[in-house]
Amino acid sequence: MSQTYRYHHLGIPTTGDFPGATHLVALRMSVSDHTATPYGIQWMKFDADCTFPDLVKRVPHVAFEVDDLREAIRGKKIIIEPNEPAPGILVAFIEEAGAPIEFLQIAKKDRAAQSPAPRP
Repeated sequence: MSQTYRYHHLGIPTTGDFPGATHLVALRMSVSDHTATPYGIQWMKFDADCTFPDLVKRVPHVAFEVDDLREAIRGKKIIIEPNEPAPGILVAFIEEAGAPIEFLQIAKKDRAAQSPAPRP
């Protein structure tokens, strides 16, 4: 199966505060909404006790949505194991050429539940 990578966002670490920050207690970090800009930029500020690798906390990363996260990370240098930061979103980070890369697998909504019921 061939993997398709769809641009999702650019994550930029910062030590300063930023507007629209959402604190993610379980991850010990704050993030901005990447959909608030036309370019998909997400600012990230890490709590002092955040255990993510320094590479992720200091170097910007590009994030791609993939259909199969396990396939996308197979054989890669994984620096953050697959995890579910929000319901229906599976995430992992790899290191590629010294830079962090994020992959996201987003659960597709049930199309049948969204479609109107057929009329008799």
